Amino acid sequence: MTWTRRMLMGLCMTGAVLLGASPGVQAHEEREVAFPDGSGSVPVYRGGEPDLLVCKTGRTDFEQRIARFPAALRERNLRLYERCERDGFRHLQQAVDAADRPGTNIAVLPGRYEEEPSQPEPTGRCARLKAPRAALGYQVLSYAQQKQCPHNQNLVAVLGKQDLQIEGTGADPRDVVVDAGYRKLNAIRADGSDGIYFRNFTAQRTTFNSLYILGVDGFVIDTVLTRWNDEYGFLTFASDHGLYRNCESYGNGDSGIYPGSASDINAGRGYDVPRYSIEITGCRSHHNLLGYSGTAGDSVWAHDNEFDNNMAGASMDSAFPGHPGLPQNHARFERNLIHDNNQDYYRYVKDGTCDRPPAERGYEQGVVCPQTSVPPGTGVLVAGGNWNVFEGNWVYGHRRTAFHLNAVPAFVRGDEAWSRQADTSHHNRFHDNRLGTTKDGRARPNATDVWWDGQGRGNCWQKVRGSSPRTLPRCGDRAGAVSGGSHRIVGEPVKVAQLMVCSEYSVRERRLPVGCDWYGARGIERIEVQLALGIAVVLAAVGGLLWWRRLRHHRWVTAVTALGAAGLALDVAGETATLAPTVVPPLALLLLGTWWAVTGLALRGTRRLFGWTTVMLGLLTLLDAFDQAVLMIPWTPLGPAWPRGLLGLVWVVWAVVAAARPAGAGSSSGAAAGRTARVMP
Repeated sequence: MTWTRRMLMGLCMTGAVLLGASPGVQAHEEREVAFPDGSGSVPVYRGGEPDLLVCKTGRTDFEQRIARFPAALRERNLRLYERCERDGFRHLQQAVDAADRPGTNIAVLPGRYEEEPSQPEPTGRCARLKAPRAALGYQVLSYAQQKQCPHNQNLVAVLGKQDLQIEGTGADPRDVVVDAGYRKLNAIRADGSDGIYFRNFTAQRTTFNSLYILGVDGFVIDTVLTRWNDEYGFLTFASDHGLYRNCESYGNGDSGIYPGSASDINAGRGYDVPRYSIEITGCRSHHNLLGYSGTAGDSVWAHDNEFDNNMAGASMDSAFPGHPGLPQNHARFERNLIHDNNQDYYRYVKDGTCDRPPAERGYEQGVVCPQTSVPPGTGVLVAGGNWNVFEGNWVYGHRRTAFHLNAVPAFVRGDEAWSRQADTSHHNRFHDNRLGTTKDGRARPNATDVWWDGQGRGNCWQKVRGSSPRTLPRCGDRAGAVSGGSHRIVGEPVKVAQLMVCSEYSVRERRLPVGCDWYGARGIERIEVQLALGIAVVLAAVGGLLWWRRLRHHRWVTAVTALGAAGLALDVAGETATLAPTVVPPLALLLLGTWWAVTGLALRGTRRLFGWTTVMLGLLTLLDAFDQAVLMIPWTPLGPAWPRGLLGLVWVVWAVVAAARPAGAGSSSGAAAGRTARVMP
């Protein structure tokens, strides 16, 4: 490995160490599972009379529930109820167990299903299962253990049943409610059940997921509501040929919709893909930590949905180990409404609400306990993803940013290979979206349209109203066409430091990172401002000492030293305006670069090597200003901020030594001053 490559990879790992601080919780921990072979298909809804019926006893209560139904639907439910009284089941799990052939249809009549036989704590062998524990405390059970003890974790367990259809017969999903009462991890779990079809009911109140589908080739979630869960509303994992349609989810501590580890069918491809493994359409996910999320959410097509009033609208990431299909790739978002995702539920962590048992937290009254760290006020967050496409979406009304993109080094997901440490944040296309505008044309601007850490290659954006950095690679009309592209292997140092600080969140330890504005830090409390202020104090002290001891008699140097002081003040001021990008940061760099360059020219006569080093520092600073404000410099593995920062550390030490040493005879002579003056403009 060449010296240059070693240096670059060392810098990459430096950034990775900063960024890779352990998240507070794992996104989702499950047994090791392989993707389906892809031979299945999306199941088709089957009409007609059901094979099995589920209803509760009590005809008076039932008739009250259906009293306002349309006449034809009311008559159908009365007919089904009479049949169910004779030969139906009182619990959904009983009907699932009785489904002894593929293609069985189960109809669940209006009522509240708490599945009382499934509620008790495990006893006997089921209480003594040996299995590893997840970070959240639950056991990670094998499929055989789930079969052996289906209700250790699940209120309703659908294990290995093929082509099963479960449908509520109400007028609305709220007419049929499967309620775990916070007694189980999952309300309904479908595991290894290809061709499963869920329709027209509500699942709620779990300590993990309402509806969980695992290792399935072919599923449909159709007109289902999930709500009030510690973690997810809908969680589908390691599955293929899936369809979410007309669903709704709210009140979840992680995301409403989570297609994690969707089958990685497009790995190794570019923008041209033959199909997607999961389709999500017509859904609304609101008042969650995240409307949509997906660690390894690969080959997901989300279109014509609404993600609103969450802390962040949608997220995909490569930040958690144990998810097949990493790094995340090939999500496509089209024609979605992503707006007003400005909730701040971290207050319930601060005040201790989330320390209470789940049943006492007040989820039903709007409490959400955030399970992981996100920047509130964000439309779409991509934390380490590749080949994602966002086109034709309406993204508006966000207090932070419409689109957030940052890289995640591979070791965070447990991959230590050097060659893969910078393998995320590439070829993400943000094009032809309606930013800051509602569907009916009203202006609802985002505070800024893009926040990017600067790492990656092939990323591109449309023309935006405001961004950080101010200059971005532009998308062409054709996928893959990029102008002004970059090839950075490490993000900008201040942004990497910010991500490092902000990732140190834990809901269980009530640890909200100090210094991160995601959790309410303002002004001098923020890490960006602290870094800028600390650097400004050091440079002002060292630069002032150098000027006083060596250069105060040079009027040009005195003038540019004043400019440098102004630049330091502007640099601190610029870091206080991260949610509304301005020209202040590059202007500060312009002034600082001018100070260093002129000071270096003045120093050449007495300290030649130090003088040229100072000139080089000034030129790097001017280049950094150009990179931020005019054009992101292409084909460079590092932004100018990295070499500028490293050289700046050397310069500070050198400047202290140069200022402290006694002046030589030539350094204070008129001849030396004359030689210096001749090089000044």
